[in-house]
Parts: sequence; C-alpha cells; structure tokens
Amino acid sequence: MTASDTAVGPTLTQRWRLIRWVLLALAVIIGVAALSALLTAPRPGGPMDPESTSSEGARALVTILREHGVDVVAAGDIAAVEAAARPDTLLLVAQTMYLSDDDLLSRLAALPGDRLVLSPISRTREKLAPEIRLGGSTIAFADSQPDCDLREANRAGRVQLGLGDGYEAAGEVPVTRCYGGALVRYTDDGREVTVVSSGDFMTNSGLLKEGNAALAMNLAGSHPRLIWYAPQHSESEATGSGGSPGLFDLMPGPVKWVLLQLVLTVAAVAVWQGRRIGPLVAEQLPVVVRASETVEGRGRLYRSQRARDRAADALRTATLQRMTPRLGLGHDAEPPEVVAAVAERCGSSPQSLAHILFGPPPASDPDLVNLAHELDNIERQVAQS
Repeated sequence: MTASDTAVGPTLTQRWRLIRWVLLALAVIIGVAALSALLTAPRPGGPMDPESTSSEGARALVTILREHGVDVVAAGDIAAVEAAARPDTLLLVAQTMYLSDDDLLSRLAALPGDRLVLSPISRTREKLAPEIRLGGSTIAFADSQPDCDLREANRAGRVQLGLGDGYEAAGEVPVTRCYGGALVRYTDDGREVTVVSSGDFMTNSGLLKEGNAALAMNLAGSHPRLIWYAPQHSESEATGSGGSPGLFDLMPGPVKWVLLQLVLTVAAVAVWQGRRIGPLVAEQLPVVVRASETVEGRGRLYRSQRARDRAADALRTATLQRMTPRLGLGHDAEPPEVVAAVAERCGSSPQSLAHILFGPPPASDPDLVNLAHELDNIERQVAQS
C-alpha cells in the first residue's frame, strides 16, 4: 500500500476550525460597517430642529453649547418644556409651522425664566413678546453692525442675520434695538425677553457667516440651562408618528435585496478563499516618525534665523484663535475688546495682558520662552474660568 493510498483530506472538525474565524471576522466587518453607516448618516429634520444635521437644522450649535457647559434640554413637546422650565433657565422658542395654537402659546407665556424668541409670527409675538411691534417692512439684514449697547451683539460684531422684520417698542417699556431692529431686548417684571426676526444665523449653515456663531453663542449660552423648543410636529399627533425615519426606512425596497445579495456573496467568497489564509506575520516599521517633528523642525528654523518676532507672532496668533470662541468674540474683534474680555476672565491687569498678547517681539531667547509660558498660563485661566 502506497503513501498516496493512506493520505486523507482534512476532517470536518479541522474545516470548521478554519472557517469559524473567517465567519467571525466577516461578522465583525459587517457590524462595524452597519454601525458606521448608522452613526454617520444624515439626521433629517425641520427648521431649527436641535437634532437635525441638515443645513436648516441646529445640531451644530446645540453641540457647541453642550461642549461649553450649557445644559441644553431639547424639548419635543410642550409637556417637556413645562417639566424643564425654571426661573433660572432660558427658554428658546423657534417659530415653526406647528407653533400657532393659542392654547400652546398661552402655556409657553405662563412659564418662568427668560425668553429668546426667533422668527415669530404676529400671534407668537403678541403672546411671548407683547411689548414690541413691527417697526418697518421686511428687509435683508446682511453684513449688519450692532449699533446698540447690547453686550452680546457688540462682542459678536458684524453678522448676517438674513431676511427678517424690524421691531420697535409697542408701549412705555424701554427696548434695546440692534442691527436695525432685527434684534431687540427688553425687561418686564424681572423677565428678560429677546426677539430676533430671523433664526437663520443659528442654523448649521448660518453659523459659518461673519460673526453669526459668536452672536448665537452669546444669546443662547447666556444661562447655564437652555430649553430648546422648535416643535417639529403637531401636539395632537400620535406619539409614534412624529419620529424621524430610520436608516432602513429611507432605503427603497430593491436596495435592501441588493444589499442582502452582496452580503451573501461576500460571505461565500470568504468561505471559498478561507483555506488560503495563513498565519499573521509581524513586520517592523522601517522608520518611527514622531508627531512633534514638524513643530520641532519649524522651531529650529526660527532659532537658526533668530526670527524671534515670527515665532512670537505664531504663538500669539494660535493662542488668540483658541481663546476668542471661548470669550464669545468674533474673528474680527479689536485688541482692546480681547484684552478687556481676558482681563474679566483672569482678573489680571489689562496693561500686562496687552503687553503679553499684543506687545513687541521678545529681545532674547529666554524672553521668548517666558512669553510662551505666559500665553499658556493665560489660555489655561480662560479655559478654567
């Protein structure tokens, strides 16, 4: 009997041991792909929807507010608004097509706390901001300057509010008018009411224009707790009818079958080619590159050319770019505004801060090192304040 006659193929157990790892790897790949598609899929929604990633949604602003420590309550109905309302909260009411019922507006008007009303129609304005009225025709407030004494508007500077109305006082209560009346504020019975004729500057697409992001942060982030109410469905609708469709609900029927066939095909190919998979081979990388190499290289170039002025300018510019959003300032803020805002946060002398942030270049290398330490200390104090 020859050796070829006694040779046998792999047993069923050996085949299973080989195939099960292939199936496990395939399951992990499919799971990761499905999870990535679910997490990165666009989240549709209506205007000013706090969970929508569309251009007219407001998820970007809500995320920024939460990152800056503001407790944002995204209320889906009036019951949730009433449950979260407190005297120390700010109630943001964004006008949508579902905000027109008199009973709903009366319940909102009875809630405690300050108000921020966006794009109100006449019925909403009469209920939530009765001390103002229309002061002119509808105009486009593009590239507008504040021209008022409102701190939040002056820190933001020039903005692009979009198309809206101009407001003025309706009675004897004094009203502060900014951006030609597109933004007004008054205080009545201890309640601060702010009305903006357009909410476009707070949307995902509107934040990128001029000082819109700074104005949105200054207005919506003025209180530690914010209730965001932009109704996306009628209060009388059933609970399940107001939700957004899921990922698979948006897929046409034929696409689901194509996806299933693709998964089965990939699984069959993996099982077919599984016997060719060998052991993993560890390979050393030829070069280890440090992440800080670019920074060190640029620093050596500055030092070789004695370019202390350029190095100091780079350090100051980077520090200001990181601090100005935390201070609620626009990118075009003047040095005195920046120094005043930093001094308020840090409690330091404005003259000393002005010398560090906007002073002359250092005269020696030790002075440059001291400048870097001072900038780090200022930025840390602003972040922790």
